[in-house]
Amino acid sequence: MDSQQQERHFTLARASLQQALAWYGNTRRHWHYPPDPALKAAVRPELQQLQTAIAKLDQNLLRIATFGLVSRGKSAVINALIGEKMLETGPLHGVTQYPRAVRWPLTTEKLKIELVDTPGLDEIAGEARTKMAAEVAANSDLILFIIAGDITRTEYESLYELRQQHKPLLVVFNKIDLYPDCDRQSIFQQLQQLSQESTGTQFPLSPEEIVMVAAEPQPLAVRIEHPDGRIEEAWETPDAQIDPLRETIFTILSREGKSLMAVHALVQARQLQTAIAQKTLSHRQAEAEELIWNYAKSKGAAIALNPIGFLDILGGTFADLALIRALARLYGLPMTSYEAAKLWRNILISAGILFVAELGSGVFLGLGKTALSFESLTNPSTLGLYGTAALAQGGIAAYGSYVIGKVTQTYLQNGCSWGNLGASTTIKEILAQCDRQTLLYRLQTEMPRVA
Repeated sequence: MDSQQQERHFTLARASLQQALAWYGNTRRHWHYPPDPALKAAVRPELQQLQTAIAKLDQNLLRIATFGLVSRGKSAVINALIGEKMLETGPLHGVTQYPRAVRWPLTTEKLKIELVDTPGLDEIAGEARTKMAAEVAANSDLILFIIAGDITRTEYESLYELRQQHKPLLVVFNKIDLYPDCDRQSIFQQLQQLSQESTGTQFPLSPEEIVMVAAEPQPLAVRIEHPDGRIEEAWETPDAQIDPLRETIFTILSREGKSLMAVHALVQARQLQTAIAQKTLSHRQAEAEELIWNYAKSKGAAIALNPIGFLDILGGTFADLALIRALARLYGLPMTSYEAAKLWRNILISAGILFVAELGSGVFLGLGKTALSFESLTNPSTLGLYGTAALAQGGIAAYGSYVIGKVTQTYLQNGCSWGNLGASTTIKEILAQCDRQTLLYRLQTEMPRVA
């Protein structure tokens, strides 16, 4: 992707986040319903995270996180990339005890890059490890998974978990000076074999996303012959073989760096919007139930009392639309085209059921409710049949309205990020424009449609 396209993606992401912050941060989104202090307090963390995500975009800060098991050389890889020993390394296990970020002082005005070092994934308790990895990965734009030697089952499982974050990822094989016979193809095949054994599917990684390095090569014995004939041995440490990784990262950043940041910010925004919607539904649950029941009872009574079948369907449709609008205002959640399309289908189904009920009354009672209403004017004996048909259709209408109300709650939650400039809408637009050679292109098939 060219720089102009990346800038457009960046601008779209920023506009999407600002729109979400403006909408959900505005207490007037609940229309005439009074502000709920408990709800405002509950969604404050998500609003603060949205502000943080916007600030990160404004800083042009891109984060690259390293993961791997203990003693795979994560800190050494970062030191080699920077060209300076910023992080402590050593032969003992577990030198890195907690995530630590260092700035990569590259001479670029477009992006600032932060490298994040993490503890070995196998030296942290299971639950704490999963939480730490998820938090660091969620706040990163690119993941480097460091391996050395044959991939263990624990290593593969950790890699698989990280892949579920749907972030661009490179597998970095470190210590190639100790494994001269290993190559990218053999690592790729090993990953595919482990994936087939675990999930029965291919692991979503290409050989081009595997990079071979030696971040901190082992010292070599060197034979020194002096002019006077003396011979001695000394130990010399070769230069780090880090250029393949550095060049791969530079290529990625040049090709899609700002787009990576844009998609990452949007994924965060989508998760935050979903969390806000869930909390909103939870806090407004009692009011929503009362609202739904009131509409259902009113609709049922109106249809039971109305003698004209055609007006049942027309009035029922308008009642359902009014319920949907009332719920959207109560929750203060945007009504998007995603929700509208699915809700219209439910409304049409409800109208169809009423129509079938009208026909059914004609089959079982001899006449439909409409005909029975006129018949009862001249023949009072049919009044009981009319009442039976009216009560049946009223009950069906009330139940249909209740179902539509409950379905509306689900669609408002799931569809909140699919409107104009919504996070999900913008992610879909950006991914559709990615070149086939980009890491983002793969995310089109990996990233789930959350709606």
